[in-house]
Amino acid sequence: MTPPDLPAAEAAARPAADATAETAAGTGAAGPGGDRDVASGFATRAIHAGWHPCGGQGLVPPLELSNAFAFDSADHAAAVMSGAAAGHAYTRFTNPTIDLLERRIASLEGAEAAVATGSGVGAIAAVMWALLEPGDEVICHETLYSDTTAFLQTGPARLGVRVTPVDLTDPAALKAALGPSTRLVHYETPTNPTQRLVDIAAVSALAREAGSLTVVDSTYATPWITRPIDLGADLVVHSLTKYLGGHGDLIGGMVAGPAELMRPIRRRGMKTLCGAPLAPFNAMLALRGLKTLALRMERHCANALAVARALAHHPAVAEVHYVGLEDHPQHMLARRQMRAFGGTVAFELAGGTAAGRALMDRLSLIARAVSLGEPETMIQHPASMSHAGLTPDQRRAQGISDGLIRISVGLEEVEDILADLIPALDAL
Repeated sequence: MTPPDLPAAEAAARPAADATAETAAGTGAAGPGGDRDVASGFATRAIHAGWHPCGGQGLVPPLELSNAFAFDSADHAAAVMSGAAAGHAYTRFTNPTIDLLERRIASLEGAEAAVATGSGVGAIAAVMWALLEPGDEVICHETLYSDTTAFLQTGPARLGVRVTPVDLTDPAALKAALGPSTRLVHYETPTNPTQRLVDIAAVSALAREAGSLTVVDSTYATPWITRPIDLGADLVVHSLTKYLGGHGDLIGGMVAGPAELMRPIRRRGMKTLCGAPLAPFNAMLALRGLKTLALRMERHCANALAVARALAHHPAVAEVHYVGLEDHPQHMLARRQMRAFGGTVAFELAGGTAAGRALMDRLSLIARAVSLGEPETMIQHPASMSHAGLTPDQRRAQGISDGLIRISVGLEEVEDILADLIPALDAL
């Protein structure tokens, strides 16, 4: 199901079978014609799902900035506030612009519903606070985004929830770790920043058999590359800040999954315990970003593959972590569960921290920055930047060496990216 105009470099290495379905159940519409969402392709739903203007409505959905909404009557107010009736009361709960974004992303993920939050970590926190109780266990992958690790250690772990790191790239390790108190299995795929994959289908099946829920952070992949719910996962979380927003001008998060789980995640997790809704203006920016998601991901992935191949042949590079390379140990798993191989590449420099800093200081086009998924190519040294808050032992346990470099490959001409990167490597 790869788009016909996919760049040649990516088309040559794309997975043989697309793990994503192009027909997700629609989640409703903010105008007539909502049923069209059900059978539409991915790029079409990213532009149209939930908003079909007619009768003089604008093609671009309106931005609703109001923080409060009026009711028809006291009975109407009571019904909406209790959740017995649909409607908007206060933007910390719901908002028309945010609601459209939630329904559009649910459509792209093949989920029944979604909840937007003020950040990606806010989405993870809303899930945890809504679904966990003292005495429960969270099994998490041993490598996670640094702020996710910090949240788990300073939040649930301090309030009676056991947090157990496990190498989830090995399903047998998960099977041995699952117990009667395991409530959630949480992981990223690909992992940040080491680019390792977790077998979503295998892990989801083991968790479900043990009565546990699976939460997949799919920020690196986006629903254009991987749809975890199709592969058996219960919940998907995203940082909207990254590829979904795509322009480096918003902070936001999203969780998608069954409607019965979205209700407590919205009311208890996001609204009450986190108090971290997405701002309507940021929802509007994310809706704008989704319209070009498919096109942007094609370019991100094609550029990243070209960069990874160039790095693999450079003498200053000890190892490249990119599942699109045919000799990567998880390449076949990537072909099973990913449409393409992502826009972020990690690689090892033999010279450690000094080499990493020297490389970054020689760059001019590529920005030294800790985010990813934006039009600009960005590079960072996790040991001294994004994961500097971890101890050396903690970084080693997560596979983060002193010489690890992460590059978020942007949308520039790939020849220009390489013209900046390769001479800087040569100088090492």
